Amino acid sequence: MDLSEYKGVFIYAQETDGKISPIALELLGKARELADQLEDKTVTAVLLGSNVAGLTKELAEYGADRVIVVDDPALTEYTNEPYAHALTSVIETYKPEIFLIGATAIGRDLGPRVAARVHTGLTADCTALDIGDYPLTPLPGHEAEQKHGQLLMTRPAFGGNTIATIACPNFRPQMATVRPGVMKKLAPKEGAQAEIVNYNPGFEKNHCWVEILKVVKEVSKAADIQDAKILVSGGRGVGSKENFKILEDLADALHGTVACSRAAVDAGWMPKELQVGQTGKTVRPKVYFAIGISGAIQHVAGMEESDLIIAINNDPNAPIFDVADYGIVGDLNHVVPLLTKKIKETLAEKAAA
Repeated sequence: MDLSEYKGVFIYAQETDGKISPIALELLGKARELADQLEDKTVTAVLLGSNVAGLTKELAEYGADRVIVVDDPALTEYTNEPYAHALTSVIETYKPEIFLIGATAIGRDLGPRVAARVHTGLTADCTALDIGDYPLTPLPGHEAEQKHGQLLMTRPAFGGNTIATIACPNFRPQMATVRPGVMKKLAPKEGAQAEIVNYNPGFEKNHCWVEILKVVKEVSKAADIQDAKILVSGGRGVGSKENFKILEDLADALHGTVACSRAAVDAGWMPKELQVGQTGKTVRPKVYFAIGISGAIQHVAGMEESDLIIAINNDPNAPIFDVADYGIVGDLNHVVPLLTKKIKETLAEKAAA
């Protein structure tokens, strides 16, 4: 493999129900940051689907220099064989140095399949990406063997108890799936243009193809916590499903959204789609209330980038206080209702004024 043939940073622009998924825009922001540190600074978005040409404008405004469009009826609904074939063909033709995919349900299925076909490595569920040297510190006498300009991919390991940084120095592309919510979107540049490349690898059905007979969409009543500006999150310390009503009252007063830790989901108190953490969602709200949450590293990994963190816990030694901007030691059954009452009174006074 001639590594010098591989240039630029590519991202998979996932499309769902005719819309660009938020993770694609997050990846474009990170791709621009990475590309600026490389010789080839081109950022390319790969858009797969059927009748998706109208989505290229949004990708350009969020940072894509080029959009490769594979538009074919075979890609109307996601199935792994045609999508893997299309993405593999794009990689073999255009030879990206780095290829990023969102760690969504689709991305986690698609990424490993494509990596295996192009014979490269893939680091899954990354929370940080950077360009640097590999190895980070060369062995004495082996300084000449250190490789520069490598993609350093960081992800939680051993159940979130440690952080691993991984490189793929000998194969290309360097591939990673990235957790939604951990990378920041760039501010869109209205009217920005990108080079549009229409590419079709050709599709032939084989024994691996599946036929979708019916698509049944589940309508979730739960709010998307990744879009919330204020999150009121509860953990095991809340004590019961009924006690989450206290948190709901606080969230209502703040026009926020209720979330939870894994312990609350495992106990059956809250639905999975409201879970924050390593095995849940990564969030970046303006304000994050951690109520009755101990602060295990698995949970902190999903909310530590919040602008303001307020912790309420009756254990003064709870790890959550190490990451909180403000902490209240006390019984949440007394503290939270008092806080809710005070917030309502303050808002009422402002409205009256």
